[in-house]
Amino acid sequence: MIITGECFCGSVKYQVNGALCDARSCHCSRCRKAFSAQASAYALVEPQEFKWLSGQSLLTSYVGAHGFGLQFCSQCGSTLCGIYNGTIHGVTLGCVNGDPKIVIGRHIYVGSKAAWEVIPEGVTQFREGPPTKA
Repeated sequence: MIITGECFCGSVKYQVNGALCDARSCHCSRCRKAFSAQASAYALVEPQEFKWLSGQSLLTSYVGAHGFGLQFCSQCGSTLCGIYNGTIHGVTLGCVNGDPKIVIGRHIYVGSKAAWEVIPEGVTQFREGPPTKA
């Protein structure tokens, strides 16, 4: 499967030579600010399956204290991907072209969601992050 994505202005483009996995929506206050939305929409990728097609020089990065960060287009501001310790970790679903054949499987940090957001009944939700596997 080949998946492509791009920023709003089309200057930065990427390709994933494989499937996206573990799609999730995070409702914490940090993701609301980073994505300028009620929540993030994000899926993991295998780093070796990801490659930039164009515009990599236009990327700007923000990396937090724990090594996690985001890369976005310096021209239009679209958040394209997440990084961890300098390596691509996942992509934002809003910048994926077409149907990536994935659905959001869980909503995390709903305990800190915005007061004005209503999450539909029946979706998998976790007050904080999902339980860790032992």
